[in-house]
Amino acid sequence: MSPSEEPSDFNRRNFIKGGSFATLMMMMGGVEINAQTADKILAVPKADPNFKEKPPAPPVNFGVIGVGVWGREILTTLGRQPNAPVVALCDGYPSSLRRAGELAPKAQTFTDYRKLLEMKEVQAVVVATPSHLHQEIALAALQAGKHVYCEAPLSSSIDEAKVIARAAKAATGQIFQAGLIYRANPQHHHVVKFIRSGAMGKTALARAQWHSKQSWRRASPNPEREKALNWRLSRETTSGLMGEIGIHQVDVASWAFLAPPTAVSGFGSTVAWDDGRETPDTIQAVFEYPNGVHFAYDASLANSFDSTYDMFYGTDGTIMIRVNKAWMFKEADAPVLGWEVYARKDEILGETGIALVANATKLLALGKKPAEAAADGDTPLFYAFEEFIRNIDEKKTPSAGWKEGYESVVTAVKANEAIVTGQRIVYEKGWFDLA
Repeated sequence: MSPSEEPSDFNRRNFIKGGSFATLMMMMGGVEINAQTADKILAVPKADPNFKEKPPAPPVNFGVIGVGVWGREILTTLGRQPNAPVVALCDGYPSSLRRAGELAPKAQTFTDYRKLLEMKEVQAVVVATPSHLHQEIALAALQAGKHVYCEAPLSSSIDEAKVIARAAKAATGQIFQAGLIYRANPQHHHVVKFIRSGAMGKTALARAQWHSKQSWRRASPNPEREKALNWRLSRETTSGLMGEIGIHQVDVASWAFLAPPTAVSGFGSTVAWDDGRETPDTIQAVFEYPNGVHFAYDASLANSFDSTYDMFYGTDGTIMIRVNKAWMFKEADAPVLGWEVYARKDEILGETGIALVANATKLLALGKKPAEAAADGDTPLFYAFEEFIRNIDEKKTPSAGWKEGYESVVTAVKANEAIVTGQRIVYEKGWFDLA
């Protein structure tokens, strides 16, 4: 599940969708980093008359297993790809199949995933079932010779995630991609590169949040079905907010810092939805990284204020990420970096903002205005499937493969354990190994 794309009713405070906050940040001296790819940070954008956009990869026939709310979001996203025909759907719930069929009317439908895997036409499988059901399906799909895109987390269990990762590692000629969508998002690639370049100085601390007021509880007249629908409310079948949502944002921190955390402390409580659930509706965790850097994370189903963002603080500046937008704020005593001399400068209400747009050369060559085109980029999920299809064609290792998928589960599951117990947990290096 994605922290930025789970269907929910965000309120007007989700200011990423408005221009007023961007204007305010430019007034404050913010550096807007609307990015599509991680081009050279210091490059001066110029239109290249010889530029040719890379054509889409050859079509890949998809089968989607698990077509609930998130599965239908996946179907909608695949429908926007020029080369991702969905030929098969599977779900154990007829109502979900009927609704999904409207998004993929030409697809065959099944209630047994094994029947879908028997279809020779299916080249790639998306595993979008509840997390605790991933193992059996992912292993069967790999055994059937399919390319596999498995939603994150790979599993709500470290042991099961290890089994999946081992099978994916051993698969020959097959692409296995974990659903850590930010790993494929051009904006995040650009920002991670920016952080590592030292442009914001020495990293001091970081924090991120996901706030969305919703219960996560779903109703059904069938008690057995209702229990299945509410798998995220039971400790037996989920790793909670940290495993289902936080895993994505914590993974960005580990990616940027080039290392997994060394320890984690956590807290959790149920403050808004006291309905018998076993998983907290509000959590906080503090991850310890090498070099004394701490990453604080909180998620809540009790409040929507400020929605979702990631912050990285350095001795020379701060970077803020909101899905496909990012800005940098320089400290007053920060040194001049050189790119400021060449970057576009905008006068906004008497203040000067320095805009930085990655991939500007490509956008100019396509006759687009970089700042506007970059801001209108697609979703992280779209880019994840775009990369998956390209990886299948070019036989490339995914930016989020079995290794990243497994390591993220270890990080999240142990963090959830710290939240549930209220204890500090030290990560053992051996936990991240598949041996």
